[in-house]
Amino acid sequence: MTQQSESTASTTTREAGDAALPSPLAPPYPPPAEPRPLAERRVWPRTFHDRLTAPLPGLRAMARFAREGAVRPGPEGLADIPRLPYAPGPLPRVDARTVAVTWAGHASWVLRIGGLTVLTDPVWSRRILGTPARITPVGVPWEALPRVDAVVISHNHYDHLDAPTLRRLPRDTPVFVPAGLARWFHRRQFTCVTELDWWEAAELDGVRFDFVPSHHWSKRTLTDTCHSLWGGWVLTDQDGQRLYFAGDTGYGHWFSRIGRRYPGIDLALLPIGAYDPRWWLSDVHCDPEEAVRAAQDLGASRMAPMHWATFVLSAEPVLEPLTRVRAAWEKAGLPRENLWDMPVGASRVLSGD
Repeated sequence: MTQQSESTASTTTREAGDAALPSPLAPPYPPPAEPRPLAERRVWPRTFHDRLTAPLPGLRAMARFAREGAVRPGPEGLADIPRLPYAPGPLPRVDARTVAVTWAGHASWVLRIGGLTVLTDPVWSRRILGTPARITPVGVPWEALPRVDAVVISHNHYDHLDAPTLRRLPRDTPVFVPAGLARWFHRRQFTCVTELDWWEAAELDGVRFDFVPSHHWSKRTLTDTCHSLWGGWVLTDQDGQRLYFAGDTGYGHWFSRIGRRYPGIDLALLPIGAYDPRWWLSDVHCDPEEAVRAAQDLGASRMAPMHWATFVLSAEPVLEPLTRVRAAWEKAGLPRENLWDMPVGASRVLSGD
């Protein structure tokens, strides 16, 4: 690691921290950053606590959570599991000018953009630590995937960073991760890991990967709270077609800022589930109405809901996120065809010759 990389990392951290302080006198947003080298070795702060947009729960909140115990739906809320939308189909045929998305479940998507196949937060396991088994199967069999050209990770929570799934990948697969997370991949022998700070970018075969802020946090063990960053990804091909993958996030000011810096988002993949009880989860998980507001803040042409119908992570009825997001979309007066409320396993083609 060079002294130059240390200096660059600390400067970037200060800039990203400054961006978290909204000001009516702030200058116009700069254009997207120049791409950084792939697999660059970086030095980062030990903690990213200063990036939190809300404090993590304290002892009083933990005590209330333990007392109320509202972490799963009741029997009525689980009764609709057989009705959850699940319609696996073949992946669409694409070329380098076509953008297509396939929902594998939860926050896992198969993105086809700029001739690349990109996986987001790939979780193909039936079960993750501390959570009941999936309530819908994976929408895309692993064996049906084309060669995976890249993976993007939003943060290190177990339902977004799944070691058994990642072990299925060749170790030279390019992986794009938040600042501070490359070490986890290096320990597992991945050789092309690019970690980025907020508002930084890298490029692979003509497709830009920009890492952008989210309202969330990170933790994987008892001792690593906020030791790595969290965020979403904006992918842009050579024709300017643009996808936004939010990862896991609450609602807040970042969406409008992302939309201003990356105008013309064609499709926003936004989380709509794991939101109840609100007093516990509102800072880190959007509810369906907030997700629709986020899509509007982003200026996105279309929205595809995710982060529901796969794992039971909270107390809302399993079908409620879908009914509420549809109602919120209609109430906002947005074109129905631009809400891509897809079943698990389904695909949509954004554009192409």
